[in-house]
Amino acid sequence: MAGFEDLEVWKKSVALSVDVYSTLRDCRDYGFKDQITRSCLSIASNIAEGMERQTLPDKIKFLDYARGSCGEFRTQAIVGSKAGMVDPRIAEEWIAQSRSISAMIQGLIRSLQSS
Repeated sequence: MAGFEDLEVWKKSVALSVDVYSTLRDCRDYGFKDQITRSCLSIASNIAEGMERQTLPDKIKFLDYARGSCGEFRTQAIVGSKAGMVDPRIAEEWIAQSRSISAMIQGLIRSLQSS
């Protein structure tokens, strides 16, 4: 199997995280900024950590953590939009991307379980 760096889901989650960091670069609500950037970064990080694990249960556990981080990130994007900290169009794009990433992670889990 290829390294995690070759996985499309990891690449998309890294790109989303970079976009979040860039978009919120000037955000002055440091608590919100810290939380949303950390949850988004956690998606790619947990994919990487899971794929580096030796056992299938460990791989799946960390991939499941990554899916959980997708939900956490979506919640923060919704709150950020409603509170006026994130442009609603940007938040909707982030939400769509995180839903897609979450579905890709679930597909990866199924693929690992069937192999």
